[in-house]
Amino acid sequence: MDVERTTVTPAQDALGRRLHDLRISVTDKCNFRCPYCMPADRFHENYEFLKRSELLSFEEIVRIARAFAGLGVAKLRITGGEPLLRKGLADLVGMLRSIDGIEDVALTTNGVLLPEYAQMHANAGLQRITISLDSLDEEVFQVMSGGRGNVREVLDGIVAAEDAGLTPIKINAVIRRGVNDHTAIGLANHFYGSGHIVRFIEYMDVGNCNEWRKDEVVSSRELRDAIHAVHPLTPLDQNYAGEVAMRYAYEDGGGEVGFISSVTAPFCGGCTRARLSADGHVFTCLFASQGTGLRDAMRDGASDIELRDTIAGIWTQRTDRYSEERAGMTEAARTNHKVEMYHIGG
Repeated sequence: MDVERTTVTPAQDALGRRLHDLRISVTDKCNFRCPYCMPADRFHENYEFLKRSELLSFEEIVRIARAFAGLGVAKLRITGGEPLLRKGLADLVGMLRSIDGIEDVALTTNGVLLPEYAQMHANAGLQRITISLDSLDEEVFQVMSGGRGNVREVLDGIVAAEDAGLTPIKINAVIRRGVNDHTAIGLANHFYGSGHIVRFIEYMDVGNCNEWRKDEVVSSRELRDAIHAVHPLTPLDQNYAGEVAMRYAYEDGGGEVGFISSVTAPFCGGCTRARLSADGHVFTCLFASQGTGLRDAMRDGASDIELRDTIAGIWTQRTDRYSEERAGMTEAARTNHKVEMYHIGG
């Protein structure tokens, strides 16, 4: 039986949360070395990333995505590492867009390769794009990117995405106190009136290598108040159930800004996301310590129905709510091994 043509049976986890979104990592490689994700001292020139044979093929990704669609997933986001490093990615975009039940295919990127690839992916059916840009100050950008790329390249990528019709663009900025917090207002000002949406993300304790400290977190409330003092804001409703960003409109019509508050205002109760790593493991939380492998089962001959049943079992047993529990954790519990962000796409 072809899973793509079966009736959708929405999956619900142990806390009553519906499965609706799947983030698909297509590579663990990246051309940046952001210290909160892939610090250069650990991910050096001799670091061994996944071999080609260890990566899911596009056909395997599509099989898994079809199984997820049969369980209620309607939104797919392609991530990495840096997903545009994966050769032939536009082909995958087209394949994913053809799956019954998939309403939205998006991409998250650092933007520097978009001048070459934006139009190609738009032509293949890519609908939305999110570009990471932590600061417009070149010196600060270099600190945040690990000395890779530059601001001009990212801005050129934004223009390329605009020209390809991938608008409105979301601009994601991770804000870290003492590093780039003093440039946040400048970022908001730059995109004010552009039609694009800057989303400020609280610095999170994802993975094990970013040496996270709570005193480096700049709360969304603090940032919102600072922006409101320059451009008065008014709150907006969610676009859809499970949206992670708190949305605000500029009162004078200058557009929209968002705040993602995983540390100070956790949104675990509405989380509808699963994550698929580039080597075929399903994770049910950004802060998970381990996932469930699907790649070997597929290569050993698992049917589409068996694949879907396995995924359904993973989701229905899900109880993850790390961000809500973080404040009550001991230091030892909080720093217990967690999957790295580059592995599952943030």
